[in-house]
Amino acid sequence: MCSLLHRIIVRTPPAYSLILRIPLSSMATAAAASSSSSFLLPSVSLNKLRSSRNASLGFAGKNLSRSKVSMSVSAGSQTTVNDSLFADYKPTSAFLFPGQGAQAVGMGKEAQSVAAAGELYKKANDILGYDLLDICVNGPKDKLDSTVISQPAIYVTSLAAVELLRVREGGEQIINSVDVTCGLSLGEYTALAFAGAFSFEDGLKLVKLRGEAMQAAADAAKSAMVSIIGLDSEKVQQLCDAANEEVDEADKVQIANYLCPGNYAVSGGLKGIEVVEAKAKSFKARMTVRLAVAGAFHTSFMEPAVSRLEAALAATEIRSPRIPVISNVDAQPHADPDTIKKILARQVTSPVQWETTVKTLLSKGVKSSYELGPGKVIAGIFKRVDKSASIENISA
Repeated sequence: MCSLLHRIIVRTPPAYSLILRIPLSSMATAAAASSSSSFLLPSVSLNKLRSSRNASLGFAGKNLSRSKVSMSVSAGSQTTVNDSLFADYKPTSAFLFPGQGAQAVGMGKEAQSVAAAGELYKKANDILGYDLLDICVNGPKDKLDSTVISQPAIYVTSLAAVELLRVREGGEQIINSVDVTCGLSLGEYTALAFAGAFSFEDGLKLVKLRGEAMQAAADAAKSAMVSIIGLDSEKVQQLCDAANEEVDEADKVQIANYLCPGNYAVSGGLKGIEVVEAKAKSFKARMTVRLAVAGAFHTSFMEPAVSRLEAALAATEIRSPRIPVISNVDAQPHADPDTIKKILARQVTSPVQWETTVKTLLSKGVKSSYELGPGKVIAGIFKRVDKSASIENISA
C-alpha cells in the first residue's frame, strides 16, 4: 500500500499473535546496483564516508554535512554518481520508518515537549496549509486516516521521533551510529530525508503530492486490497492466478506487498479481490482481512499517479544519500539521484519488497535496529522473521 500499513491484529492459536500494517507492494527484481552511471568511481569505505560527515545526522534545522568522497565526478555541468556505491554495505545499526496505516490519533503529542520536533510541525503547517499537529493529536480519526493527510502526518511524526531520540541520554550517539536506513512504502521518503537525500521541506512537498495523486488514482477505478494470512508467497501467487482466470483484465489482482512470512497483501480490481476472498479458504489460508484503504496501491491501478510524481521529482533537488537507503522496489540501496527519482516514481505501481529488505539486513549482520514513528508494525515484522532480532520503537 503505498505506504499503507493497515493495522491488523491477528490472534490465532497459542503463540501466534501478529500485528500487521499492510502496505501494498510487490516484488521487484532485485538488481543489485545499477551500473547505468556513465562513470565508474573508485571504491570507497563506508566507514571513511561516515567519518567525514558531520557528527549530527539529523535534519530539522541541523546542517547535514554530506561527504562526497569518491562518490561523484563532474563532467562539464553534469555530476554523475556511481549508483553501486553502497552495493556492498555492511550494516550495524539501522533506522526504519513506518508507512501509511501506522497513524493513530494521539501521535505527535510527545513531540510538543521537544523544540526541534515541534518546529517540524510548524514548518509542515506552512507547507500543508492546515494544522497537522492538531489533527495528529486530536483527530478526528477518519480525517487522519485519509490518504492525503495520513502520509504527511506519518512522515513528519517519524522525523519528529528522531528529534525525541536526539535529546534522550545517549540518543545523539545512537543517531550518529546509524549506517543504513529504510522505510515501508511511504517510509522510504522519510528514510531519504533522514539520510540527507533531500530537505525536510522538499520531502514533505513530495509526500503531500504523492498522497493526493494516489487518492486521485484510487478514485478513478473500483479497486481494493486484502491481506492473506497463513500462506507462503508461492501459495498466494497461485491464489491470485486462480482468481485472475475468472475476471476480466480490468479486475486482475496481484501480490502488492511482501510484508513477512505468512502475511502478504493482494491488490487489484474489486471483483478480483472478491474472488480472492472467496477462494482463500480452499487454498488453506488462515484468514483474509479486507484493508480499509483508498484503492489498489502498488499496482498498475496507481499508474495515473506516476506522471505527477515524475514531474515533482524532476523539479526536486535530490542528492546522494550519505548512508545506504534501501529501496522498496528492489530491496537494494541506490546512490545516484536520477536512479532514486526513477525508483520513487515506480514505487507506487511496484510491489513492496519489505520481507526481502528485512531478511537482507539481518543476514548482513545488523546488530541494532530502531523503528521511528507511530506504531510498532516494523518491530512485529522483525520478530516474525527472526525472534531474536533486536529492535526498539521510538515514537513521538
